[in-house]
Amino acid sequence: MMKIKDIKKEFPIFDDGKVVYLDSGATSQKPKCVLEDMRDFYEKSNANPYRGAYGLSVKATEVYNGAREKVAKFINAKESCEIIFTKNATESLNLLAYSLGLDNLKKGDEVVISIMEHHSNLVPWQKVTKAKEAKLKYLYINDNFEIDEKEIEKKITKKTKIVSITSVSNVLGTINNLEAIVKKAHSVGAVVIVDASQSVAHHKVDVQSLDADFLVFSAHKMYGPLGVGVLYGKKKLLEKMLPFIMGGDMIEFVYEQETTFAQLPNKFEAGTQNVGGVVGLASAIDFLESVGMKNIEKHERGLISYAYDKLSRLPYLTLLCPKDKSKMSSVISFNVKGVHPHDVSTLLDLKGVCVRSGNHCAQPLMRFLGIDSTCRISFGLYNTKEDVDALGVALGEIYEKFKKYIKEEN
Repeated sequence: MMKIKDIKKEFPIFDDGKVVYLDSGATSQKPKCVLEDMRDFYEKSNANPYRGAYGLSVKATEVYNGAREKVAKFINAKESCEIIFTKNATESLNLLAYSLGLDNLKKGDEVVISIMEHHSNLVPWQKVTKAKEAKLKYLYINDNFEIDEKEIEKKITKKTKIVSITSVSNVLGTINNLEAIVKKAHSVGAVVIVDASQSVAHHKVDVQSLDADFLVFSAHKMYGPLGVGVLYGKKKLLEKMLPFIMGGDMIEFVYEQETTFAQLPNKFEAGTQNVGGVVGLASAIDFLESVGMKNIEKHERGLISYAYDKLSRLPYLTLLCPKDKSKMSSVISFNVKGVHPHDVSTLLDLKGVCVRSGNHCAQPLMRFLGIDSTCRISFGLYNTKEDVDALGVALGEIYEKFKKYIKEEN
């Protein structure tokens, strides 16, 4: 097992010691092993999988299929054919909106999502429900930034056909009660889609235990490369769905007027795939498992608790996150009173601290909260208490610069 205390040296971007990176929720940094394995593929095994009978193509196919099996094992899917490679979680969600929603919803049906969804899990459902004359309903959060069981019972009804929900809010860090949502949805015959983009790198995800019908995530948020996503779906459901993108290698036979489609998983993987990226995803899984998901979760829970305690003592900060630490993942949003989040983020950058500012692709949530934007910190396994301390010091210096102007305005 690799020790977390030594982990930072595995990431080349931290070699100069000048960067405090607190934006892993947007994209995580990449360890040496991922970079090296991707380069090794392109130098020694690069070919188009499934397309050739020659040795290199066969090897590339074996590498690609091996990565699929590794992903299946990582999230405990029953079969590797239940793993579909996409370019990111956004494409995975769009695939489901079209292939599942557009082809199956009827007038008067209901789709339920939460107010905290990323636009990727919101805008496609707007389009599909309008096209099918179905209704889009929202699960709203309470004063503690959580979806309570009363809301779940009220909103998921016999008319509900699809529930699409984030496992963890990318703005608030709230860990949603997926067990209750899945149980209620299945009790009324609805299928459940889980956006695990903000959870798969932080704690063990088990699709069979969760009984999720579909689950999506992106490689780049779990120490893998940009441009690779995963869609998990129960085999019986995927087999009933039509493809979203048509083209090479997702077909069985093509005639002038008719086409039949390939078996899973190829049916949903049209065109040449990002094999090098998939290699990087497999390498990232090896990296996570070499550290241990339980160790990662323990480390990050300690870190989020430390950050919450430290930041909550700063009187000029407004925190937007659950007060119950057991309901918090590796994300905290905050605002500095009287200072725009973009100004805070820019000034933090000048001090070598990287945080995100903006609406975080969650405008309906911001509107619901009555704000325009926030600053957001999101942790990775390479972060330390010293990173949190550096953030605290920098925020104090920024507030001191603005304090007199804030008083004058008031």
